Amino acid sequence: MNIPDANTTFPLENYDKLCYLKNIIANPNIIVGDYTYYDDFEDVYNFEKNVKYLFDFIGDKLIIGKFCMIASGVTFIMNGGNHLTEAITTYPFAIFGVDWQNAMQGKSYPTKGDTVIGNDVWIGHDATIMPGVTIGDGAIIASKSVVTKDVEPYSIVGGNPAIMIRKRFDDIKINQLLELQWWNWDIEKITKNVHHLTGNDLNKLIE
Repeated sequence: MNIPDANTTFPLENYDKLCYLKNIIANPNIIVGDYTYYDDFEDVYNFEKNVKYLFDFIGDKLIIGKFCMIASGVTFIMNGGNHLTEAITTYPFAIFGVDWQNAMQGKSYPTKGDTVIGNDVWIGHDATIMPGVTIGDGAIIASKSVVTKDVEPYSIVGGNPAIMIRKRFDDIKINQLLELQWWNWDIEKITKNVHHLTGNDLNKLIE
């Protein structure tokens, strides 16, 4: 078998605008699965620049599954961008120190936890993913969308804020796909089934 190597940075010959994303990530709080790719019109190293407000002292993570497709300009807003919303002011006095350093004593900025992208997720050009969102396996995020809440597996969402446009399959097929978890097969089995994976007869994969 001649299988694409998940540890290759640039899997397309003579083209450096698409990469297997895990191979360029330096931040330990960004975790990416095998074969997830990122395409950037300018420079694939823009990806980490587009993960905004990911501060070590907050501790949240961006977790992306396997075989995801992330288009140019996708932005992830992390919890470090949050401000107080129920206080008299949203102004972050404490970060400027000196006599303001105790402004947050006994308080904490709001956090919504990790941002989790499932497997086989397609995120379109210039979409924005807000903090703490979970996007289910097999979902599609339309271009320019702003995702403010969790996205169900195998659903298509779009808009600002993003809302469900439709499910990709009926509930029975979605449950079968979620049980199948083809992305967790060994790569040899995936390779033997790529023709079926790009078809629409699920029974060929279940047999």
